[in-house]
Amino acid sequence: MNLNGIWKAADEENRQEGSIGDLLSVGLCILAMISVTMAFMECAGLVNQKTAISQTAREYILRMETVGYLTYADEEELVGKLAAEGVREINLSGTTRDQVGYGSEIVLKIVGKIGKDYVVEEKRVSTAKH
Repeated sequence: MNLNGIWKAADEENRQEGSIGDLLSVGLCILAMISVTMAFMECAGLVNQKTAISQTAREYILRMETVGYLTYADEEELVGKLAAEGVREINLSGTTRDQVGYGSEIVLKIVGKIGKDYVVEEKRVSTAKH
């Protein structure tokens, strides 16, 4: 027997027949991993949007503290900034729009939708310091 015959015999002994079940289980695992990754990415994006909205609300409640209410110009700017951050159907009802005196409570309430119709609500309460 020559060397080629020995290698051929050893190769035939080590070779096992595979099944479609092995390939199918690997494919399903890969599909599940992709689904979990996509869901995570969507949730992370929503959290980032909510964080940006919170920072914007903080910025505008600080402005409101110095003036005593949400001015028309600030309201227009706030709505534009929220729209740029991906907020739809913005509602500011419940927000202090009339000037209040020193030490009085002021409220900034933002309600809108982000992503696939997820409702986001941000409410900030402070006191007027003008």
